[in-house]
Amino acid sequence: FKVGELAGVGCFVDSCRVCASCKAGLEQYCEVHLVLTYNGTEKDEKTPTYGGYSSQIVVDENYTLKISPKLPLANIAPLLCAGITTYSPLRHFKVGRGQRVGVVGLGGLGHMAVKLAAAMGAEVTVFSTSKTKEQDARRLGAHDFVVSLDPKNLDALANRFDFILDAVSAPHDVNAYLNLLRRDGVMAMVGVPAKPLQVQAFSLLLKRRTLAGSIIGGIRETQEMLDYCAKKKITSDVEVIPIQQIEAAWERTIKGDVRYRFVIDMKTL
Repeated sequence: FKVGELAGVGCFVDSCRVCASCKAGLEQYCEVHLVLTYNGTEKDEKTPTYGGYSSQIVVDENYTLKISPKLPLANIAPLLCAGITTYSPLRHFKVGRGQRVGVVGLGGLGHMAVKLAAAMGAEVTVFSTSKTKEQDARRLGAHDFVVSLDPKNLDALANRFDFILDAVSAPHDVNAYLNLLRRDGVMAMVGVPAKPLQVQAFSLLLKRRTLAGSIIGGIRETQEMLDYCAKKKITSDVEVIPIQQIEAAWERTIKGDVRYRFVIDMKTL
């Protein structure tokens, strides 16, 4: 980095650097101790990490990212979380042109999944419990929209999809979506439901389907994602707020009243 260049800090600021995952550039799966940027601990596993809600933060340059000056910073910020969380599984499972991709849930994660999958050339279908999000889904790049509350809507799409990204953290029936996968299809979970989900064995066995999970990405892949988004002019849809409105923003987040990420203007701190 040179003085004056834009630098980004993602969800973690250090790792052990020596385990197999770290050596493979997959620091997010560090097998010793991943130092999260917030709500974690330093490498001593005792000292708390407090995050980036401050005027300054010091991070090893090996764990920072180059940010393009061509796009608005407020819209780039969520790429370091929601952007890489969805980009990583799309890349890992080789989503590309000609594939049929489903995105379950159109929130902070889901809206980025739609943008990225569409940019990669996939035919994207959004599944949502809210009919009111159809216009947004299509604006973001979705080719089709399905209201998932009606089981008949899902039954008609059995064995259709190559890949499904499940971005829902509320309780839901994953089997209903697994049955939409073709033979050897993959469903990747990036949402985090509070309670365990029930998976019927036959939802996987009959078509050799795979149910997988994924979290963020390593430094190398996160930089790749940022460069890709800069090239394709992909950013997150955000609402910028002063820090004084954080309580109200939290209440709105719980109610799902945000399209699609809040970004705090740290100049208001």
